Amino acid sequence: MRKEQVKKNPRDASMTTKQDDNTPKSLELSEGQLEVHFRRLNLAHTRRIYKEVAVRAEKESWSYRDFLALLLAEEVARRKQTRLQRCTRSAHFPFFKTIDEFDFTLQSTLRESVIGSYLGLDFVTEGRSLILHGKTGRGKTHLAVAIGYRAIQNGFEALFTTAAELIEDLSNASKRGNLQESLTTYTHPHVLVIDEVGYLTYGPDAANVLFHVVNDRHLRKRPMIFTTNKPLNEWGKVLHDEDMAAAILDRVLERGRFIHLDGPSGRTRHLNLEQILPAGADRARISGINAPEFPEPTIVAERRIVHSAAA
Repeated sequence: MRKEQVKKNPRDASMTTKQDDNTPKSLELSEGQLEVHFRRLNLAHTRRIYKEVAVRAEKESWSYRDFLALLLAEEVARRKQTRLQRCTRSAHFPFFKTIDEFDFTLQSTLRESVIGSYLGLDFVTEGRSLILHGKTGRGKTHLAVAIGYRAIQNGFEALFTTAAELIEDLSNASKRGNLQESLTTYTHPHVLVIDEVGYLTYGPDAANVLFHVVNDRHLRKRPMIFTTNKPLNEWGKVLHDEDMAAAILDRVLERGRFIHLDGPSGRTRHLNLEQILPAGADRARISGINAPEFPEPTIVAERRIVHSAAA
């Protein structure tokens, strides 16, 4: 009779530790050799903690599997935290804010569930965009930063810039003849936040350079977040080109949404300035053109303040 051949599992063979000349040298590694392997595999955190974890494993009689599982989990967690910190720094946020810190009770036109749809993976993978509109101090930049940070938490890259910075940077690049190279800064990140559209005055080519960014990101389905204090029908005046502004908004809003923020200013609501500022104060511009953003109280307003204090 033909003898039955038993096929061995290659994995079992690789784990065999017979005491012969084929014994894996890795089982006899010194601490110095372990250090070399950790560095070669870029296991920086594991290299720092493995001795402490090994002592604990011996005391608590862990299995080899549990010992390995903890080392891997610690390494993954540290890499995730390191990446989060690196990407957050690279995003150049003007401050750090999360969605949990935003006070939705001050808003009468915005529900938390609406913003919730911009905090998941679909916001980036589907190339959605968002325009946050409202007076100064209503939390537009806070929300933009929070959404950008959540995208980073979800594994994507984000970049924050003001409209003035972007336009000036690309205008100068265009004059130098290297516009295409400079565009990469704003077209590469998964999420781009463009803050303060309409707050400052821009050069005559503002619409042209902004269109390059918007069109490229629109074609590649990369989301954009704009904050503005100007109604959409005034973007043409702000950017010095009605037709180009319409083309920009058409692309942003094809897969985007316009959200208006109201309520009191988050910065000055404790002062009750809504009751004493002139009616046109909401149209003030940081650039100093037109009315100042925070004008001195009128005589009538001063009397009202004094009367309120006396009461």
